[in-house]
Amino acid sequence: MKANIMKKFLLALVFAPLTVFASSAALHLDRAPDRQGDKPALQNGAKLFVNYCLNCHGMSFVRYNRLTELGLTEQQVRDNLMFTADKIGEPMRVAARPAEQKQWFGAMPPDLTLVARARASEAGSGADWLYTYLRSFYRDDQRPTGWNNTLFANVGMPNVLWELQGQQVLNHESHKLELAVPGQLSRIDYDKQIGDLVAFLVWAGEPAAGLRKQIGYGVLAFLVLLFGVSYALKKAYWKDVGKN
Repeated sequence: MKANIMKKFLLALVFAPLTVFASSAALHLDRAPDRQGDKPALQNGAKLFVNYCLNCHGMSFVRYNRLTELGLTEQQVRDNLMFTADKIGEPMRVAARPAEQKQWFGAMPPDLTLVARARASEAGSGADWLYTYLRSFYRDDQRPTGWNNTLFANVGMPNVLWELQGQQVLNHESHKLELAVPGQLSRIDYDKQIGDLVAFLVWAGEPAAGLRKQIGYGVLAFLVLLFGVSYALKKAYWKDVGKN
């Protein structure tokens, strides 16, 4: 009996990596546009987040005053983006109380500060996952919210952006999404808006990433310069040694 259990355990260890590889290989993610250096796109992404996501999802590790790093003034942040706080130094929390959210949804919606970093996988970056996810909702009358998602099956979140995107349905024969009811935006324009929103979510996960990269490039340039100076000094020092 023990021998059979051990045999099954060893077989599981052998074939488990193959199962994981097969599941990750089947996962297809669309490539998200890189807009980290595009401040207008990041500002638009912040606007979309505040208008459509902040009702349920907070960013408790990002304070409103950090949005000035996107090229906005404090007054612009107060007038257009700060709806859940009184002081600009407060975190971007949701207005609803945690107990109310748990009662309404059965569980608290997750904080999205680090969602782009948390969703990174072998199949693609966290930005790719979010970009694909936010464009993959479809109508499903079997779900409590009336919505489902091809990337995140049986997801509890409804498509809060359906007015912009329209209503998609899943063709069960081709397993592809089809637009049944057009939205306010064309498919191209909607994808652009989602790209801006995802760019903001990526920025929120590490607002200092741009500065960190600039410092890194500066350090590498300094090391190259230091190597050149050190090599020239070495040649100058050893040129007379051989003569002796």
